[in-house]
Amino acid sequence: MSTALLAWYDRHARDLPWRVGPAARAAGVQPDPYAVWLSEVMLQQTTVAAVRDYFHRFTTRWPDVAALAGAEDAAVMGEWAGLGYYARARNLLKCARVVADKMGGRFPDTREGLLALPGIGPYTAAAIAAIAFDRAETVVDGNVERVMARLFAVQAPLPPAKPELTALAARLTPARRPGDYAQAVMDLGATICTPKSPACGICPLRAPCAARQQGIAADLPRKQPKKPKPTRHGIAYVGRRADGAWLLERRPDRGLLGGMLGWPGTDWREDPPAEAPPAAVEWRDTGAEVRHTFTHFHLRLSVRVAHLPADCTPARGAFLPPGDFRPSDLPTVMRKAFDIARRDAGMS
Repeated sequence: MSTALLAWYDRHARDLPWRVGPAARAAGVQPDPYAVWLSEVMLQQTTVAAVRDYFHRFTTRWPDVAALAGAEDAAVMGEWAGLGYYARARNLLKCARVVADKMGGRFPDTREGLLALPGIGPYTAAAIAAIAFDRAETVVDGNVERVMARLFAVQAPLPPAKPELTALAARLTPARRPGDYAQAVMDLGATICTPKSPACGICPLRAPCAARQQGIAADLPRKQPKKPKPTRHGIAYVGRRADGAWLLERRPDRGLLGGMLGWPGTDWREDPPAEAPPAAVEWRDTGAEVRHTFTHFHLRLSVRVAHLPADCTPARGAFLPPGDFRPSDLPTVMRKAFDIARRDAGMS
């Protein structure tokens, strides 16, 4: 099965900006561990389509790990804005600095060595070791879990089935070309063995696939019912001073949206929050709210706006001159609040 899948990959591998394709790799071109690491961190819980532009911007601005290690935290967080799961960006900087300062700019070439770096867990360590260094590691993401569940007709639901699916994937991981094989399985899941309407007729593994034989491929992998997400409420205060400066605050490094710029506001809670304006001025309710979904809850964020006097001394946050303010540096939920304020009368 591994041989058949590699033959398919040689013909149909996706063209990805961080990837060395099978033909180039056969000709001796080696993957850049920095590019592999950066892409794998960006791709955690994010789609290839969403990551492409971010990867291009990062590698244009910081072409190697030493350049990224020397970047200002705020610059990196700004470029990451909109990609979500912001702890990844903080760990990205920590990891880059360890590699640059303590390892001479060279990533470890083993799973164990990679696991010792900040922000690199078992999946990412295995992926980098296999793809960048051709180590025979078993790489299991959502695509691979789906392929294994169907190939072996595993009926147990996810997430309890993860250990079984990982063991099955390990059985198929070849000693020859393990890096290409890891990418081949992921490509198969992304392009043919898709979550809905898998294209079994053109799958290179259709003959041995137990789920296809039983007519249940589209039903696998089974998943446990998800618990309903709670809804939390909050208030965001969008204030602009007479000289055009915006009142912003940087969130604590730990926690949701850690280290990101945002509008001062209340805590996010399941019962309606009390008003907590950052400055003693009249704040007007726009009557609009941001609706945003995080991993564990839905958020409804009311937006207040105010024109702030030149001598305003806020209790929280700091003013950012208009020339230094880029809405694109805000996380998505804060950018949504800005869009409401900008549309609101008097907040041009």
